[in-house]
Amino acid sequence: MLLKLYENNNNPEDLQQIIDILNDGGLIIYPTDTMYAIGCHGLKERAIERICRIKDIDPRKNNLSIICYDLSIISEYAKVDNTTFKLMKRNLPGPFTFILNGSNRLPKIFRNRKEVGIRMPGNSIIQEITRLLNAPIMTTTLPHNEKEDLEYSTDPELIEEKFGEMVDLVIDGGIGGIEPSTIVDCTNGEAEIVRQGKGELDEG
Repeated sequence: MLLKLYENNNNPEDLQQIIDILNDGGLIIYPTDTMYAIGCHGLKERAIERICRIKDIDPRKNNLSIICYDLSIISEYAKVDNTTFKLMKRNLPGPFTFILNGSNRLPKIFRNRKEVGIRMPGNSIIQEITRLLNAPIMTTTLPHNEKEDLEYSTDPELIEEKFGEMVDLVIDGGIGGIEPSTIVDCTNGEAEIVRQGKGELDEG
């Protein structure tokens, strides 16, 4: 199912439909400030396991990431020191994934790795969904075969054609980007860019 959403003034019933899907353990595909992503309620382990199967990733070996609505919520799910908090405040919302040491509020599937990626995309659609859900959203980019046309990861109609059977809803937020987020590892108290993607980190 494909649902068109806009930067603002969306129909509350459409938004509630998305929240109901997430609360019921469903999967959605949505736009971010980088690429289209697939996600679920970040505290529902079975939904997270479904995404890991679709992406063919092992949560014991791969970092998992969550989207939080604002900075004040991040400390519930990750350990944040003052320096890292200030760095995140300067750069979020934005196209960055900050790797932090996770807290025990996260499902066991995250604790296998003891680390969690934190995203706060500068995209009003997913920001509003996360705010209304009042919980983190587990997020990962769409699986993409390099031999495949890029439009299958940027055009919502083609995304729905390819992934519609695997997920409960695809959100059409316009044509998506092709550049991933910049990953910043803060697990050792110092910020280290481990993947340069979209965005230039403001280190102050």
